[in-house]
Amino acid sequence: MQKVTFSGFAWDNANRSKCQKHGVSIAEVEHVLAHAATLIVPDLKNMRVEPRFLAIGRTAAGRYAFVVFTPRQTRGEILMRPISARYMHRKEIKKYEQEIARVQNR
Repeated sequence: MQKVTFSGFAWDNANRSKCQKHGVSIAEVEHVLAHAATLIVPDLKNMRVEPRFLAIGRTAAGRYAFVVFTPRQTRGEILMRPISARYMHRKEIKKYEQEIARVQNR
């Protein structure tokens, strides 16, 4: 698993409310994006305007969450701008656990 290095997060009222719409807190979103066991994959369907990625992982409390984000470069720093977030469904959790096990066994 590869660790992504970034300087912080880019929050504003729009992305705060969109992420919290499904009950995921700002702290949970940030934890998922910063945690080493998070699986990050390109969001190929939604990359027309800017690069987007899907972060799939667990919150500090152990809940499974799905975060869509885009990296933004500002004054030489990379900031993660969350776009949306939600908790995962059972089928998604099972698929995530299988993929994490596969990646860790490389």
